[in-house]
Amino acid sequence: MFQKIASIISNLTLKEKADLLSGKDFWFTATVNGLAKMMVSDGPSGLRKQADSSDALGLNKSVVAVNFPSSALTAASFDRDLLETLGQNLGQAAKAERVGVLLGPGINLKRSPLAGRNFEYFSEDPYLAGELAAAYVKGVQKTGVGVSVKHFAANNRENQRFTSSSNIDERSLRELYLAAFEKVVKTAQPATIMCSYNAINGTLNSQNQRLLTKILREEWGFNGLVMSDWGAVADHVAALKAGLDLEMPGKGLASTEEIVQAVQTGELDEKIVDRAALRVVEMVEKWRPDSDTKVAYDLDKQHLFARQLADDSIVLLKNDQHVLPLDQNRSIAVIGQLASQPRYQGGGSAHVNAYHVVTPLAAIRAAKDDINYEAGYQIDKDQIDHAAEQAAIDLAKTADQVVAFAGFPESFESEGFDKKTISLPDNQNHLITQLAAVNSKVTVVLQNGSAVEMPWIKQVPAVLETYLAGEAVGEATWDILSGQVNPSGKLAESFPIHLADNPTYLTFNADPNDENYHEGLFVGYRYYDKKKQTPLFPFGHGLSYTHFAYSNLKLVKAADQVTVDFTITNTGQVAGQETAQIYLSNKTSQIEKSVKDLKNFVKVLLAPGESKRLSVNLDQRAFSWYNPKLADWQLDNGQYNVVVAASSQDLRLQQTIMTDWAKSRRLHISRDTYLINIMNHSELKAILKTVKLDQLVDQLVSTPGNKAILANMPLRALGMMGVSDQQIEQLISLANQQ
Repeated sequence: MFQKIASIISNLTLKEKADLLSGKDFWFTATVNGLAKMMVSDGPSGLRKQADSSDALGLNKSVVAVNFPSSALTAASFDRDLLETLGQNLGQAAKAERVGVLLGPGINLKRSPLAGRNFEYFSEDPYLAGELAAAYVKGVQKTGVGVSVKHFAANNRENQRFTSSSNIDERSLRELYLAAFEKVVKTAQPATIMCSYNAINGTLNSQNQRLLTKILREEWGFNGLVMSDWGAVADHVAALKAGLDLEMPGKGLASTEEIVQAVQTGELDEKIVDRAALRVVEMVEKWRPDSDTKVAYDLDKQHLFARQLADDSIVLLKNDQHVLPLDQNRSIAVIGQLASQPRYQGGGSAHVNAYHVVTPLAAIRAAKDDINYEAGYQIDKDQIDHAAEQAAIDLAKTADQVVAFAGFPESFESEGFDKKTISLPDNQNHLITQLAAVNSKVTVVLQNGSAVEMPWIKQVPAVLETYLAGEAVGEATWDILSGQVNPSGKLAESFPIHLADNPTYLTFNADPNDENYHEGLFVGYRYYDKKKQTPLFPFGHGLSYTHFAYSNLKLVKAADQVTVDFTITNTGQVAGQETAQIYLSNKTSQIEKSVKDLKNFVKVLLAPGESKRLSVNLDQRAFSWYNPKLADWQLDNGQYNVVVAASSQDLRLQQTIMTDWAKSRRLHISRDTYLINIMNHSELKAILKTVKLDQLVDQLVSTPGNKAILANMPLRALGMMGVSDQQIEQLISLANQQ
């Protein structure tokens, strides 16, 4: 292949090479001498290959494809194998439709619950997002279809997304917003990376050399192609210099001419054009389908997998009095327009022309023919329809059990704009309150792209979170409600009680030009932990129809990792899956840090009464933090607390371990070094005697309270106690020599 690629490049004119550096016909690469075009297509939750001619936004009707659950829901599976299988299904569909590169997955963090595209992203936690995304990428690429991991990077709001700057400190950028991308690049080798519209700290990502070249390629070793999001390139020449390879979708002939002219005037080195053209040719040669013949694939089989994926991801948030599973020998009232007209997918580029949508009402009636239904509200309106609401209330009075469907209208959340609220429409909140007043067994089933406020939470005994569950929404919802499937999903994001509780509340979308990440590292559960604030539902939360006991934690330290062994037992009466989450608390490093961070997870299926011994590893990176002064990850020797938990606030097992992996770091002493740092190093105490300061220090420490004062006194301040500059300089010189 190398010789073929070299031959193609060597035979291209400057214009042909420039032609390769922008897309053609919205979804295709250019056709040049010796190289056919290749199609790319949206598809994070189902193939969205356009069937008709492309419109300006690429949102025309697409081919029929299975619509899988959105990433907001699949992340709740906490299941790497399931995400890899999802990738294989998506790759199969793309390959059948002759698509070379699938645009997805989206792996930006859910910094604010108001972000309009949260439904398309996995989590507020970078470890979870990275692990699931890597599995997804591996699954797609096993089928011979490439991916474009997006949106690189810090694309955490939609308003003014083409121009706004995400202003982030270096530690937060590395530990949170780049970490998932780093994991995917290093472990899954994606075909392409898609750079986002926004800027980071004032530099547009499409022309950010530090991001696209220094970090992505030189630090992480990425060797694929970098393409732009559609319309993200403001300066094509600057973007190429920074490391962008392919402008999408391009500006027609103008995109080619601006590159040719820049080379001819000396503004752009032709070697940069050659480099980008080579990467485009490599991508097309590696990922373009072998045949132009459309291949059939089994959509019914994919639909069944979509149902399984939703089954294993839906989250049971609340289940007081064991209201669920429903008693099918007693009457059930289904209420809410979303039962008959479900919201099962996101808007914008994630929208799929679904193969076979099964509504919740249809699925419930197929299983139980005596179901009564009332809409209760209109999904596209906020106002109360008093006649519809009263009909729903009257029905609830006559039923033994009520299932009320509620959620965000599509007009609330989509690509291209951010939400203004996380509250359901007033008509839905009012209806739920009225239903709870006349029936004590109300289950609320939610259909939404991200976190939602629940002012009625204390009035209803059960809440089921289905997010945007894909075309099998009805079947999967009934699987859980009926008990045919035991729920095992865990929240991949925190649900605040009120929007104002979220750490970004004061600053999100406050400035059209600058999005300032003042909360730093404290995003999601990291913030609630630090504030000792209980959210409505914490990260990692999810109930089951059975119960699990954790026991026998054992930590084994090796040369480069810690193995965490523990036992989980199903103590209930039905089989179920449990996800154990392993968090790490750094008790050593003297830095800003969260209370704990997710570092691994494992999901296990257990029969009633069954126990399994589980084992996971924590590598040295799990114990490290990013030090901007060193421009590298730092590992500190000392005490760490390993926590095995059922959620970020349901901690089951804990144990402390001491690490000694890091090489001793030389302590550089200066006039600003605090005296306590000298006293804490036994090898430096002898120097105090050499410079005749030992008696003074002993005298100061012997007085109650003085040691605490000394902890905040630099060496230069000893002058006020009669210590000469000569003594201080001698102390510094001897300490640094040692």
